[in-house]
Parts: sequence; structure tokens; C-alpha cells
Amino acid sequence: MKHYLSIKDIDNLSEWVKEARILKSQPKADKNLGANKTICLLFFNNSLRTRLSTQKAAMNLGLDVMVMNFGSEGWALEYGDGTIMNQNTSEHIKEAAQVVSQYCDIVAIRAFPSLTDKEQDEAEVVLNGFKKYTSIPVVNMESSVGHPLQALADAITLDEQNTKARPKVVLSWAPHPKALPHAVANSFVEMMGLQEADFVITHPEGYELNEAITQNATIEYDQKKALENADFVYVKNWSSYKDYGKILIQDPNWMMTKEKLGSAKFMHCLPVRRNVVVEDAVLDSDQSLVIEQANNRTYSAQIVLKKILESL
Repeated sequence: MKHYLSIKDIDNLSEWVKEARILKSQPKADKNLGANKTICLLFFNNSLRTRLSTQKAAMNLGLDVMVMNFGSEGWALEYGDGTIMNQNTSEHIKEAAQVVSQYCDIVAIRAFPSLTDKEQDEAEVVLNGFKKYTSIPVVNMESSVGHPLQALADAITLDEQNTKARPKVVLSWAPHPKALPHAVANSFVEMMGLQEADFVITHPEGYELNEAITQNATIEYDQKKALENADFVYVKNWSSYKDYGKILIQDPNWMMTKEKLGSAKFMHCLPVRRNVVVEDAVLDSDQSLVIEQANNRTYSAQIVLKKILESL
């Protein structure tokens, strides 16, 4: 595997999940695989789980790790071709990506969307710029439109927790005071398309995700109906896609409660705003899987890096 940019780069999800669970039981078994190799983690945006879990995964494989918070430590990058750089940008992606390629063997990148320019965001200029100009593998640590490391961790968590041949999984929108990206929801939807499950997306009207991603999914605007007989409920906020980046409503009635959850397991990628997105009674209950999801972020990153190292 050359790059890991989206969940679509997984050739066999069930096999990857099986391998990741083996890695989880023996995290240092392949510690020599990354010997004398270096991974560079470039963060254009803040992180907790992504940084620590990816760094831990790399260390489990014997990789040396370099971390750079690009927004505060690096030069402002230019991405356009033929640009006259007489404004705020100091370095072009053409040079920056080639330089990074000289210093490391793998580069992992986290770069959020602007949520103001849909076309620009969907072009993934940071991620695709590095892919175009580096000579090394690129890993997506969350981009404008996808978070495939999170979705893979979610798949591992579902596999560990599921007891049914065909569980019912619900992705439910929740209110949030800030406009948030679509990346986590997008990749979760794509991942669920590879699962044997009854999958339902529920959200208020106007919060439809990109139809190119949700085309095969069931969408139910009545949250109560959607949650009936659910086995797993994944809660996440996202801003409007059609009215791009806008908050249309902040209806507190969409917050996940213990009553709504019923006997289902609760999932969220974290960080989460307590008593806005979900009430304390859910997060603090034994139905919450959020800490296990966070733990599995290490092993989703580790299986990705293992696959890449094996192909070098």
C-alpha cells in the first residue's frame, strides 16, 4: 500500500480489523519493522488522540518519530500553480513536500477544512499537495473530508463489541455551538458501507451529508424512530453541507440521553461537549465505548503503518 488517504484504501476491512486486534494483543511484535526509518507527523490543526495514538503506533513498530505543529512552527505554505508569492505565504508546497521526503520515510498529515469554500476543501489541497510532490507514503490523520484512522478504529471497536450477525448501527447528529467538519461522519458512513449491518443516519432536515457518500445509506429525520432497536449509536455533530459550513439549528432536543439510548452502546470520536452533545449519564455509564474507541486509535494507526512499511 502506497498511501492511506481514505477508508477506500483498505482492500479488505474485516482482514485489517482481524490483524489490528492481533496487534492490540501483541503491540511490540513487529518492533523491528520500522527500524532505521522515520515518520514525520505534520499537524496543521490541534490534536490529542490523533497525535498520541499515531506516535505510539509508530513507536510500537520501531519507527523514529518527528512531530511538527505546522500552523505555529512552519512557514505559511502556498499551494497554487503559477502563483506570484508576494502576499502572506513564504514557501511553496513543491519545495516543502520534497524537503520533507528527504528527512523521513513516511509523512502523516492533519489539516482541517475552512468550512467556507466547499470546492477548495474538497480539493484537499494540503493532503493532495503532499501526495503529489513527496516521494514517500502519505497518511491522512484527518483532512477536509475524511478521517480514515478514526473510522478504522471504530470498525475495530464494533468488531470487539458486537454480538449479532447483523447489528443495527445508527449515526445521529447532535447539536454543537461551533460549525464542525464532515470528516468523521463521512468516513464512518464509508466504513459502514463495508459492514454487514443495518445502518441508519438520522439528523434534522438541512444537515444531509454529501450524497455521493450517503447514496446507499438509509436516512431517517425522526431521531426517535431511527433509534428503535439500535445496538450501537454513534453521535456526532456536523455543519450543513448544502449550505456549506453553516449552523442551521442548535436544537437541544437532539442531544443524546440515557432514555433515548436505551440498551444500545454509545460511540463518539472525542472530544465531546458534555450535556450539549450527550448527557453525563450516557458518557459515565458502562454503555459508553468512547475510551475503547480512543484506545483503538493506536491500533488503527499501527495496522496502517505496518501495511505501509511492509510495502517499502
